Amino acid sequence: MNEEQVRQFIREELSGLLGSDRYHFQRHLQLADGRNIQIGTTTGTKIGTAITQKISVYGVTPIVQRSGSAQNAVATTGSTQTTPYGYSTAAQADAIVTLVNELRAWAVAQGFIKGSV
Repeated sequence: MNEEQVRQFIREELSGLLGSDRYHFQRHLQLADGRNIQIGTTTGTKIGTAITQKISVYGVTPIVQRSGSAQNAVATTGSTQTTPYGYSTAAQADAIVTLVNELRAWAVAQGFIKGSV
């Protein structure tokens, strides 16, 4: 291969790489210490574009997006200092505990918190 053929080859390879709307990596992507991922501020950026795509942080096993009735919103009531301490029913208090536990399980599974000492 002569010098001009090498230059043409490089131009073609770079054109394919730089002209694409995405990059597909066959190996791990490692950032040097002190480097950041900067994103735009107008539209926003997604990490994972479907609920079936698995992600995690801090080296825990990747999981799909959690779902289920444990994530239902809990009805609110006026606070009080007498029984039942701000809950209109025992079921409402139980639902709050269920929701808090679901959020904790999600945070542990994602690696956002350790979940134990």
